[in-house]
Amino acid sequence: MNLRCMIVDDEPNAVNLLEVLIGQSTPWQLVARCHNALEAIGFLKNNSVDLLFLDINMPLLSGMELAGLLSGDTAIVFTTAHSEHAAESYSFNTIDYLLKPITLKRFLAATKKVEAYFLPRMPAGDKPAEPGHEYFFVKSGTELRKILLPEILFFESRKEYVRVVTQTFEVLTYRRLKDIEAQLPLPFVRVHHSYIVNVRQLTKIQDNQIHIGEVQIPIGEKFRDGLMDMVRRKTF
Repeated sequence: MNLRCMIVDDEPNAVNLLEVLIGQSTPWQLVARCHNALEAIGFLKNNSVDLLFLDINMPLLSGMELAGLLSGDTAIVFTTAHSEHAAESYSFNTIDYLLKPITLKRFLAATKKVEAYFLPRMPAGDKPAEPGHEYFFVKSGTELRKILLPEILFFESRKEYVRVVTQTFEVLTYRRLKDIEAQLPLPFVRVHHSYIVNVRQLTKIQDNQIHIGEVQIPIGEKFRDGLMDMVRRKTF
């Protein structure tokens, strides 16, 4: 998958690290390195990109302010040392939110999300015969169970375990919810400290709760704004 991407970050070391990670871990084309938002705006006036690696706290114009000026179909991976902007970031076309210092493991998880996002938009002839993002394997005891992503309703954290609930069965796996979150593409969204939901399975939102069939899932305050901004973009 050959994507045109650019880095916008005022920290030279952060830019250099991302350039190395992109060059060594992906086939993507890095078309620009910009050290502030105004420089990025100048580049984008005459050039198009598929993906931005975008810092948030920058002088003159923040990453959030720049995101608000971009075309709605420009995909973004935010890169920041500050976790408090995570919910707000998903009011844009955000694929992932990377906390600095960025590790190789976390970057690779982000690349999977990026590829899962762009794969449906590729011409049919360019897609692999069996896209890997459509399923994954869950280890439960001695069993490795294959689960189709579209069939998953939600994930629930239960201390050291995560409960994976699908349309037909559920399974417990010895994992942390945040590790699973790092591997999931959209439309899976963290809505609570203990829950990730498949937005496509959502039936309604009422009284600060998500309804998936007969199940009611609370919306955490930290995640409410990002979720509702996503919902508003799909509201008539």
